[in-house]
Amino acid sequence: MNTQDWTLLAAPFAAGLLVLAPHVVLGIDVLRRGIIFIDLAIAQVAGLGSVAASLTDLDALLHGLGLPGIGVQVGAQLAAALAAGVGALLLTWCERRWPDIQEALIGLVFVFAAAAGILLLARHPHGGEHLRDLLAGQLLWVSWPQLLPVAVLYAGVLALWLGPAQRWPRLGFYLLFAVTVTASVQLVGVLLVFASLIAPAVATRVLSGGRRIFIGYLTGAAGYAVGLGLSLYADLPAGATVVCCLCLTAIAGLCCFRRGGSGLY
Repeated sequence: MNTQDWTLLAAPFAAGLLVLAPHVVLGIDVLRRGIIFIDLAIAQVAGLGSVAASLTDLDALLHGLGLPGIGVQVGAQLAAALAAGVGALLLTWCERRWPDIQEALIGLVFVFAAAAGILLLARHPHGGEHLRDLLAGQLLWVSWPQLLPVAVLYAGVLALWLGPAQRWPRLGFYLLFAVTVTASVQLVGVLLVFASLIAPAVATRVLSGGRRIFIGYLTGAAGYAVGLGLSLYADLPAGATVVCCLCLTAIAGLCCFRRGGSGLY
């Protein structure tokens, strides 16, 4: 294994650190609210929007709307964001109306979006490839130019999360969550989005405050670093390997940290 091989991991690792930035914070709130599978649901809804856009003649549609210059790829991302926003508004309404079964409704939204995506791709010649990329992502193929707009978006999300969104705790949470997940799925796929959100929050569940966020970020970074290294060394799929490592960091955190956050067992 030469040095050049390891440099291939720089951009994917940076993407992982970037994804963790908002997800560690949001994941702690998700765990507190008890709506664990919300990111899977929102990610699938965003994916459904992206799939629907990919099956549409976006060139003709964008020209018809007077937006020919934004590009088909950007159009697909906007479709994903719009779908995720609609999903977020729907879940906000559901939480207000039926709070006692919110987790069940989130599950139904997830399976509906997943099944609808399968139906849309049933006759597509590359349907299986689309579904695999949506789930596992293409982490190793992330490039540096992709990261800058996502970094700007995440910075805005965190700024709103720590500021104005606190005035609308329910709606602000769901909408910011939808925006974040939409961008993250484009980078790393549904499974890594879920693991990046939940694993650090689970690993640090007995900690609190800034200490919890800091250690959550460190455990997430360790999962990405070890997972990417193993994937390159053993020639394994990067996304799936990192997911497994993040899950192991969650178990390690549960075993190591004792309640009160003062140290190890």
